[in-house]
Amino acid sequence: MIAHIRGQLLYKIPNYVVVDCGGVGYELWISVTTFTELGEVGSEVRLHVHTHVREDALQLFGFYEVTEKLLFEKLLTISGIGPKLAITVLSGITADRLVAAIRGGDHGTLTKIPGIGKKTAERVVLELKDKMEGLAGAVPVSGSATPSLGATAEDVLSALVNLGYPRPIAQKAVESAAKDSAVSADFEKLFRAAMAAVR
Repeated sequence: MIAHIRGQLLYKIPNYVVVDCGGVGYELWISVTTFTELGEVGSEVRLHVHTHVREDALQLFGFYEVTEKLLFEKLLTISGIGPKLAITVLSGITADRLVAAIRGGDHGTLTKIPGIGKKTAERVVLELKDKMEGLAGAVPVSGSATPSLGATAEDVLSALVNLGYPRPIAQKAVESAAKDSAVSADFEKLFRAAMAAVR
């Protein structure tokens, strides 16, 4: 069971990284929040890891903050939520807002996340409401610099396509969201605005 990785960042795109540990490259699926916290390719990274084992696959999911990993693992306990949807949830809303929505029984906020319908939102609140102790406020807001608008928009488009959205629809959503200068240069803000627009 792999629980933590430290190594050199070989490759990164939204949702996916490769980390070199002692000459072995590990591929890990990540959330948008973790992506925004990572340094440049070539830098050293440390990620908390959830190892997901199935009959036909072994997948690693990486998290910059241990709180995000804990939320991911709690989401996996909900019927109908697999690892891909759990990562999508953590990409569509900040950890603090997710914890607040679950604690407050805010089904409306939860159903705005792609892949979460009314019944799933109800199950999430019912099963996790009393299991959020100690999780709120533990994930810091990224203070890293953001790339230019063009690069930011391309990264957001790549993230949406990797999450399963058709490229033409994703591109329209990104272009629409990028019209707002308040979010256009910030990856995380633009990504969430585009996700809202793609629905």
